[in-house]
Amino acid sequence: MAGTVHHRGLDAQGHIEREGSLGRVPHAFRPVVAAARDRLIDVYGGRLNSAYLYGSIPRGTARVGRSDLDLLVVTRQEPTEEDRDAARSLGEALDKEFPEIDGVGTLLYGRARLLSEPETYDLGWFVACLCTPLLGEDLAEDLPRYRPDSILARETNGDLALLLPRWRERVAGAGDTDEARRPLVRFMSRHLVRTGFTLVMPRWNGWTSDLREMAEAFAEYYPERAQDLRRAAESGYEPTGDAGVLRSYVDDLGPWLAAEYARVHGIKAPRPDIA
Repeated sequence: MAGTVHHRGLDAQGHIEREGSLGRVPHAFRPVVAAARDRLIDVYGGRLNSAYLYGSIPRGTARVGRSDLDLLVVTRQEPTEEDRDAARSLGEALDKEFPEIDGVGTLLYGRARLLSEPETYDLGWFVACLCTPLLGEDLAEDLPRYRPDSILARETNGDLALLLPRWRERVAGAGDTDEARRPLVRFMSRHLVRTGFTLVMPRWNGWTSDLREMAEAFAEYYPERAQDLRRAAESGYEPTGDAGVLRSYVDDLGPWLAAEYARVHGIKAPRPDIA
């Protein structure tokens, strides 16, 4: 029933608890995590400020051969093209060497950007609550504690309307095969479910990174759209290459979510890399 008070993922003071830890990394993934840690030091040397894991591996829910390795790399200065090329090369090498993972996703930012005021409730929150320290300084020590409130909702996912034109371009430019469309279905499914969840997060009053739980939380407040988000959650875990799914995302579910998000929480403040 809508209005139920939840406190999942919060501490006794109502702050979002940091999820994940190195102790939760499943045994099968520990060699790739160790290799990533060692190679990040070799690749970036003194340019490296910090490195983090995020996603299913540090949460302990990763599936062998199905889950990707998610890394956040923080450089002391703003990253260069050389730094970005190095991240891509490192990810490709790890993916090729370790069959336990299905790809590597690496985010790369400079320290100042992550600690900047405009990013406090977006990238800052991401570091403090969703990232597990792997190397170097933990920037969470210089960031506030976070509650599941409307400010956080707006600044994390209040930009869907800006993203949809780019999504349509990606859908139009994708190859006409299931293999080409499947990564897009997975990415967009996850993004839409997370957006639907943070839309209701302040009322639900809690935090989870489980897509199915996110969809159920959303369903409490938007039963007329519940099945759309439940299907998206399943596609986030088991994506198909169905072109119809992508069309429904960019023509129906995505625009509806963007409009409702703007009505409830407002629009995310502009960022340097957001047109």
